Amino acid sequence: MSLHGDALAALEAWHPPDGEQEQLRRRYVAHLRARADGPAVGPAGPAAGLARSDVPAHVTAGALVLSADGSQVLLTLHAKAGRWFHLGGHCEPEDVTLAGAALREATEESGIPDLTLEPWLDAGPLHLDAHTVGFCGEHAEVEHLDVRYLAVAPPGARPVVSEESIDVRWWPATDLPSDEPGLHRMVELALARAQRPSAAI
Repeated sequence: MSLHGDALAALEAWHPPDGEQEQLRRRYVAHLRARADGPAVGPAGPAAGLARSDVPAHVTAGALVLSADGSQVLLTLHAKAGRWFHLGGHCEPEDVTLAGAALREATEESGIPDLTLEPWLDAGPLHLDAHTVGFCGEHAEVEHLDVRYLAVAPPGARPVVSEESIDVRWWPATDLPSDEPGLHRMVELALARAQRPSAAI
């Protein structure tokens, strides 16, 4: 299955936590379906609708990283945006699955080699967020249709700052360095999911 096919299947199968997320899910699915068959709407291919060259919008992937005990979240102070974000970015040609792209991005940006998505893969994505960015390559403005997964770090994991970041730091899950509603909602969903009996942190 192509990356496009995997992303479409993952989003079609996902059961969002609320109505707002369901609206975004439907929009993402429509975006990917429209780009599956030909260039009339967007470039067709294995990563149609997900490649950074696909404008005016493309799907991106990321992960909210929880500490091993579930009390902290790992955030990056983005060099271009100057704001604290979860870890994530563009899908690359070597990515086979959307979840795999999210894990790769989180690993690259955190410097932590043993992150895992496995405890929650059966639950699908954690959170969706659509936002316009002005620093996406040569394009003045592009909309990122971000798909966030939940990851967990091994005990004692120490992050390393990447080229894309000013800082990467653990923050208490109850004391985030941003008042951005989407970040708070994503952390809320992560903590709720981590507390499920099947989630082994």
